[in-house]
Amino acid sequence: MSVPSILPSLLDNDFYKFTMQQGVIRLFPSARARYQFINRGKHAFPPGFAKALREAVDAMASLQLTREEKHFLRVTCPYLDPVYLDFLAGYRYNPEEVHIIQTGEELEVRVEGLWYRTILWEVPLMSLICELYYQLNHLKRISDAEVIENTRQKIENYRDLNVTVAEFGTRRRHSYGVHRLVLQALQQYGAGSFVGTSNVHMAMQYQTKPIGTHAHEWFMFHAARYGFKMSNALGLEHWVQVYRGDLGIALSDTYTTDVFFQQFDKMFSKLFDGVRHDSGDPLEFTDKVIQHYQRMGINPLSKTITFSDSLNYEKVVRIAEHCRGRIGMSFGIGTSLTNDVGPKAMNIVIKMTEAQPGEGEWTEVVKLSDEKGKYTGSERMIHLAKEILHIE
Repeated sequence: MSVPSILPSLLDNDFYKFTMQQGVIRLFPSARARYQFINRGKHAFPPGFAKALREAVDAMASLQLTREEKHFLRVTCPYLDPVYLDFLAGYRYNPEEVHIIQTGEELEVRVEGLWYRTILWEVPLMSLICELYYQLNHLKRISDAEVIENTRQKIENYRDLNVTVAEFGTRRRHSYGVHRLVLQALQQYGAGSFVGTSNVHMAMQYQTKPIGTHAHEWFMFHAARYGFKMSNALGLEHWVQVYRGDLGIALSDTYTTDVFFQQFDKMFSKLFDGVRHDSGDPLEFTDKVIQHYQRMGINPLSKTITFSDSLNYEKVVRIAEHCRGRIGMSFGIGTSLTNDVGPKAMNIVIKMTEAQPGEGEWTEVVKLSDEKGKYTGSERMIHLAKEILHIE
């Protein structure tokens, strides 16, 4: 099976990229950003990899929103306003924003440009890197029938647990072809458990709900613009300003959960439907969230935690047992759905590294997850953020 020379759709991307893009256009249209590929798994890239990736990236310049896709967004996502949808219809990827260099087995990928434009690159770049890696290394996967059967078993197990599951696996999927097989099986066998996908193209193809809110970069930019102490509060404030109560799951671990909850006051706690867990011990996190809502006089059962950190069935069982009857829960499952087909899943990320909020200087940005292994940014800036935020 060959890699497509072009991704199939402008919407073959995670939903939160589009929701954040609308926010950036409205609030920070002149901001600029830099992103960098981080090879956490120390994967060795074969000869010619950069050339193949360059060709795939260059081909993305021809992608454009179709009339049918625009209609799907207008009907399904009424909080995406007509002006933004018109903008998206005119948006084209600019491959000149992406810089790719290969030195031996090492790959360097950087993205730079206006934030409202470059925000869409991360997810498709990662999915292309994964797909090309498996193809150019001639790594064989299980058959289509096995992919469907494995996915059927997984979603039926989750249904037996009485939990809701969304598919969050675009960034590190094995391939576009496997992704489609997974969605086909989830839609066919997932009634009562499968509730949607983070991939907007797949949501349209399989007539399910696109799911997502915002990502770490939203708060990382706010730190560059307003300072570490104000990043969570103003990030949430601006999200509310744009979405007025829609898209109400707040990401809590850009600068550790403890720091987040210091600014997640009663107004935010009541306004947002819940929070997303993306790092650290999920059971400890659950207890912190429940205690926080109780301190605010809010019934935790009226709120939801969306778990999305490297989930598999065994982990979901433990979390569900801990949450049931105490707080609402949902699960966003990625790699274990879209890249459980034989070859080892890649451990890669692309993160914002610097932001230029306006006409000022470039400012380094960092992420301080509840897991220290997921920290991103320079040692100097990480130390500064920890000192300012009083993080041990």
